[in-house]
Amino acid sequence: MIAEELVHQLRNLSDRAEVDGRLIPEQLDIIYNQRWFKLFVPRCYGGLELTAPEGIRLEEELAWIDGSLGWTVTLCAGANLFVGYMQQPTAQALFADRTVCLGGSGHASGTATLADNGYRVSGKWRYATGAPHLTHFTASCIVEHDGETVLDKAGNPVVKSFFFSKDDVRIVEDWPAFGLRATASHSFEVSDLWVDETHAFVIAPQYATLDQLIYQYPFLQFAEATLAANTLGMARHFISCAEDLIKDPMVKLAENVQAKLSDTSASFYQAVDTSWSELVEKGQPSSAVLHTVSDQSRKLVRLCHELVTLLYPYTGLAAADASTEINRIWRDLFTASQHSLLR
Repeated sequence: MIAEELVHQLRNLSDRAEVDGRLIPEQLDIIYNQRWFKLFVPRCYGGLELTAPEGIRLEEELAWIDGSLGWTVTLCAGANLFVGYMQQPTAQALFADRTVCLGGSGHASGTATLADNGYRVSGKWRYATGAPHLTHFTASCIVEHDGETVLDKAGNPVVKSFFFSKDDVRIVEDWPAFGLRATASHSFEVSDLWVDETHAFVIAPQYATLDQLIYQYPFLQFAEATLAANTLGMARHFISCAEDLIKDPMVKLAENVQAKLSDTSASFYQAVDTSWSELVEKGQPSSAVLHTVSDQSRKLVRLCHELVTLLYPYTGLAAADASTEINRIWRDLFTASQHSLLR
């Protein structure tokens, strides 16, 4: 799926990115040239316009190359998916830039007060993957009016998503994790920022503004599957490194691990493929199939953690050396495990 020469090039760059705590310019150049931040953006906007199954498989391969690379592309490509829910004149202007990259937080830790054909937005959001290279930040906010929280028909707070130019945001460099260091998943904040109505959107199929089917795929299962695929890619990378370190008589253990992972990943992708087929054929995946996607995503993640933990004691001190590749993979994998959708 990814040329071998490009795999080697990206792997060789990952050490520098780890030290710098962010993706380096050479990595970003490759990403822009390959249009990986635009996996799910329409071709007319310079994107690859992949289906969910195609994009998820590619994200697995990127995470297999390097955890921070795969995670950053996955989160940023997932945020660029919001092009399908934006007002299209605004989206068209935004995505004319080949380097456009959205990222931010889905946690509604901000407020948006209705004002002057727009909103006054304040808040602080954590874990904006790729913060140093984002052109725009996305954030979810609870909507307020005249000092009161706006409620929907069911009595729940209305939550909207917004995007802001990087020039309007203050980045708080506070990414403390021992793994996924090059994702630079820092916090960001705005204070009393006026945001035009055209920069607000709702992430739900009924609010899609583009016709491509990817924008009708439920975002929860999309997110769960993309993060599970990242975990799979990192686990595969760990296992391949472990096989070079494990000695007899534990070689058979590594072979059994590979077989078990292969079977479970096949079931995971079958669920993803089935959900997409139902979307194509019926206009939406059934709730039963979506439940299976969620279930298989978590099952795959749990197994990856279990198998890596099983092999780790047999990899020697190399796996405990913070300067080694296998140690970085281990740190990346278990940092990713703390994402709320994977627990």
